[in-house]
Amino acid sequence: MMSTTVRRVTLSLALTGVLAGMAACSSPDSSGGSDGRDASGRDDKAVHKGTAHISSITALRSAEKSTDGADSARVESTTTMGTMMSMTADGALGWADGLTGNLTITYTGGTMADTMRQTGSTTMQARYLPDAYYAKMGDAFAEQAGGKHWIRYAYDDLAELGGSSGAYLQDQMQNTTPNQSVKLLLASGDVKKVGEETVRGERTTHYSGTVDVADLATDNSSLTESQLADLKKQLTQAGVTTETVDIWVNGDDLLVKKVEKGELTTGSMSSTAYYSDYGVEVSTQKPPASDTADFKELLKAQGATS
Repeated sequence: MMSTTVRRVTLSLALTGVLAGMAACSSPDSSGGSDGRDASGRDDKAVHKGTAHISSITALRSAEKSTDGADSARVESTTTMGTMMSMTADGALGWADGLTGNLTITYTGGTMADTMRQTGSTTMQARYLPDAYYAKMGDAFAEQAGGKHWIRYAYDDLAELGGSSGAYLQDQMQNTTPNQSVKLLLASGDVKKVGEETVRGERTTHYSGTVDVADLATDNSSLTESQLADLKKQLTQAGVTTETVDIWVNGDDLLVKKVEKGELTTGSMSSTAYYSDYGVEVSTQKPPASDTADFKELLKAQGATS
């Protein structure tokens, strides 16, 4: 029978796969007439604020469309979730026909890194295909898993075994692309242009906003009303209410940087991602079946339930 460590790692990697895939300006001039109002009597500050908001929304819609149409990009990201884990991810993702790609994920701290050390390595390879996510473990893990190095997470199995949270996990794994961060701001109704900034030598425009996490699930998923109700309850119990989203867009209307921050009952959550080389070729192959263990079958072998 496989060890508790193997089971713990198997379950945890489903969550961290989503996080890894995720895993990506100057203030408007409010000067006006001497009394702060325009010729029609409206407050100049309110007028400029409304105009700036509309301008930001228009720019973000263009960025969302351009980023989505680019089909692929190189990704570098760092993610921290309280004391649970900190991790980095580096590779390339494509989204022309479902999410595909290859990432190298390294756990740099937290309890997840401690668990991974027990399997012989804190670094793993991740492959994304339209129907499943694959994680490659070290030799120590393979010795406890029938000699197989890869774990396959079929998205349909995640939904079946994880209830509402599993369905949300499935939805996010299949729809985690750089333009989703732009959609978050568009859905928030609270977005502002921060200013013009340089990111890794590239001139960009910085936008920022606050997103209600419960409403975000409603606006950006295809879950049923019942699943969403359960998920909102879980988010509330976890202490998740809102998160801030900052994005940086270049002159080609492409997302080049994304930062998301929020609070959990287990601590703070922070994710930063850089996107570059849009249109890069992404080729992802399924690992050999003889070297792949199925997530659902591993749970059965442990006599585990969702």
